[in-house]
Amino acid sequence: MITSADIKKLASLSRIALTPAEEDEMAEKITGILGYIEQIKQAGTTTAGREKEPVRNVARPDTNPNETGAQTETIAALFPAREGDSLKVKKIL
Repeated sequence: MITSADIKKLASLSRIALTPAEEDEMAEKITGILGYIEQIKQAGTTTAGREKEPVRNVARPDTNPNETGAQTETIAALFPAREGDSLKVKKIL
């Protein structure tokens, strides 16, 4: 179960302010989501005493992918600062 302290830490890391009521509501919702994920993990693991393969996510193959670099210049043109072919960002350290 997610505690109020966990929610406060997540809110701090996310840089969002939550009221105590919102913290309680968020803890309730996240606990529900984690419980649902646990149910999904357990689904379909046994049938009539025999072990089945666990449920997993399967992605379809991409049959029509975009050409590599086709949108690069369009996206780079929207960037606020460039230095040659590189996109310039603020120092994060």
